Amino acid sequence: MLIGIDASRAAYLRRTGTENYSLFLIRALLKLDRENRYRLYFSQRPAPDLLPAASNAQIQTIPFPRLWTHIRLSWEMATRAPDVLFVPAHVLPLVHPRRSVVTVHDLGYLYYPQAHTRWARYYLRRSTSYNTTAAAHLIADSQATKRDLVEHCQVSDGKITVVYPGYDPQFAPIRDNDRLVAIRERYRIPGPYAIYVGTLQPRKNVATLLEAFAILLQQLEHIHLVIAGKRGWLHKPLFARVQELGLDERVHFTGYVPQDDLPALISGARVFVLPSLYEGFGLPVLEAMACGTPVICSNVSSLPEVTADAAILVNPHDPAQLAEALGQVLADQQLRNKLANRGLLRASRFSWEKCAQETLRVLEAVGSMP
Repeated sequence: MLIGIDASRAAYLRRTGTENYSLFLIRALLKLDRENRYRLYFSQRPAPDLLPAASNAQIQTIPFPRLWTHIRLSWEMATRAPDVLFVPAHVLPLVHPRRSVVTVHDLGYLYYPQAHTRWARYYLRRSTSYNTTAAAHLIADSQATKRDLVEHCQVSDGKITVVYPGYDPQFAPIRDNDRLVAIRERYRIPGPYAIYVGTLQPRKNVATLLEAFAILLQQLEHIHLVIAGKRGWLHKPLFARVQELGLDERVHFTGYVPQDDLPALISGARVFVLPSLYEGFGLPVLEAMACGTPVICSNVSSLPEVTADAAILVNPHDPAQLAEALGQVLADQQLRNKLANRGLLRASRFSWEKCAQETLRVLEAVGSMP
């Protein structure tokens, strides 16, 4: 069987969640499967070392100035369609094989429309609706996303398979003190710290984290807060809020952090915090658990499903509750150890190899459809 994959987002230089999902899943599929053939479609030439060498995989670089998916990739589908097309992190082209599979990552725009621009809401609504009707089968990152698809998009339960993502094996506890000191110096972190990792945008609810941190500093004056992530929509009010709360000396914005730096940066933190209003999966939480860093996160969407008993869950709309949870974890070494151990155990249940195995079963099942 020839499996085509829209690999365009895997080639991004500054990857975040869905781009990393695309890259690591494709890598795992190529390592796992030597029986099927793969054709990987890129909008730009990928780096030579981006993917593992595989004799059954063909790189198809098809640059196009605008509307790459709906014009250039559609033309490729019209002229040389694969047996199955898989779109892991985007939308199906207008022309596509009947046997097509799409991963739907989340429907957060339905719950928090105010956290998206008007254009983003329109695009997400239309693209999700199109994917759910045009694809032969859907993959969801979590049971929470599957429930949303069934309830809000009227997709039949049998058309959706839940396949959990994995995490990069380099996310592991870093105990080398020299490496931890070096990472603090690189990002100019002067003392013990809590960390948030994610794009700076309203849905991630960083504003509530700042409110909670201001409350926390009334009890623990020595702690710092590291906010790691690229700047997204409406990020400027966060910098203004730091000024208003008098947190200039305690909050450190790193900007985008390369993947290779994240394991040490997360491992060096006393606690990892993700107060997000909505997550389709929450890959940074999994990465933090894999690093053995205690996790505090929201009690909504997929996060309780991903963390199980390995995190402290809080109401993302309650900064006082978040501050209390932070204070408890930071003040109690025994609690931190318990959460760290539970996190490591929980993270061990997820891997890209497992994700690839389950995804491949879906692709082969769709490929065998009449």
